[in-house]
Amino acid sequence: MTHTPRRCLTVVVPCYNEHGTVELLLDRVLASPWVAQVIVVDDGSTDGTRELLARVDDPVVEVVFHEQNRGKGAALRTGFSKASSEYVIVQDADLEYDPDEYELVLEPLEDGDADVVYGSRFLSGRPHRVLYFWHSVGNRMLTLASNMFTDLNLTDMETCYKAFRREVIQAVDIEEDRFGFEPEITAKIAAMQVRVYEVGISYSGRTYEEGKKIGWRDGVRAMVCIVRYSEPGRRVRRALGASNAIGRRAS
Repeated sequence: MTHTPRRCLTVVVPCYNEHGTVELLLDRVLASPWVAQVIVVDDGSTDGTRELLARVDDPVVEVVFHEQNRGKGAALRTGFSKASSEYVIVQDADLEYDPDEYELVLEPLEDGDADVVYGSRFLSGRPHRVLYFWHSVGNRMLTLASNMFTDLNLTDMETCYKAFRREVIQAVDIEEDRFGFEPEITAKIAAMQVRVYEVGISYSGRTYEEGKKIGWRDGVRAMVCIVRYSEPGRRVRRALGASNAIGRRAS
């Protein structure tokens, strides 16, 4: 169903050393007829991004500065706490994801069908920049592992574009400070048993020379988070905790 655009969306932008893209990104975000609030969290940038953001003068945009780099999860935790619109979406500052597609992501929310919507890079026939084969394999493997532990059937757990009803995301205690946010939020959303939808989106990925930051260590951490925050993982931790408590009493 096509909906008339309305100002109902908070865009949370975690930002670290994105001097070359953040101004254009903000222009494109602010051009969307869906955007009511933009919260940019500068996570200790050292490339001039902070100075650029300090000059932003728009009543829709709030800029928050972390004094040191704490990670994407920490930046999102800060941004989500300040969100005030009906819906909240994550927008990286690197232009890999297109703000013109907010309407696609919001449609299941506006239809009243969803509480959370993931924008999948693997679900659509929309344009995709062709880049790293092994990154694609890694993303699919992490999504498969996440689905096994959450009993969801997502195609792209690691996507940036995750949109939430505000009361849903603000009810989640985000513990991960870095890229472990993606599997953590997926596991916790699954445990809440809210309605999750996916829609296909385009993707214009960057190379490492162009500033891509995620690496293999983040993939390892993602696997840890998939287990740690899933319901089976929580049951194992509770059982181990109970076993350790019994052992301490016995000694």
